[in-house]
Amino acid sequence: MPDFIDPRDLEKKKIFLILSSPEKIRQRNSDLIKEISGLGYHTIVVTTNYPYSVLAKMYAQTGIPVDSVSFIDAVTHTSVGSAENIPGIVRFINNPANLTDMGIAITEMLKEQSGKNVCIMYDSVSTMLIYLSSVNISKFIHFVTNKLRLMDVSGVFLAVEKGLDPMLMSQLTTFVDDVVDTG
Repeated sequence: MPDFIDPRDLEKKKIFLILSSPEKIRQRNSDLIKEISGLGYHTIVVTTNYPYSVLAKMYAQTGIPVDSVSFIDAVTHTSVGSAENIPGIVRFINNPANLTDMGIAITEMLKEQSGKNVCIMYDSVSTMLIYLSSVNISKFIHFVTNKLRLMDVSGVFLAVEKGLDPMLMSQLTTFVDDVVDTG
């Protein structure tokens, strides 16, 4: 498995934009979680791409310790109508366009993991374009990156390469510390 993030950069609480080809984005998600958890970090995955239950199974199959990951799931409610939050494991958001609830959930999950090395991973910026305009996504990611910096937390935003319009891509590039194109 290739290393996408320099451990020293994670220690410095850097924020990354990780670009992947469309056919490898699911694998990149798993690779990144494995890499981050292997460095002793607890990862909070904000998922707009796959339901929590799908990701939890995928992580378990690849040997990722389930206690090293928590989820903010923005897709399950849209698909099945309801789901119960499991404290410390998963919080469900009504839909990926509900940025207020997503921001609140991120803040609450970060508080729950206080005292741990934590990294937020957002999967995926590209999927958000189905639900929101580029302008709203840009504003939200600007809010999240500033929150992470103020709380001294690392962050990863996963996106499909060439899946973002040029204006959104240029704005995201200014919000993050490093852009990594994984192909």
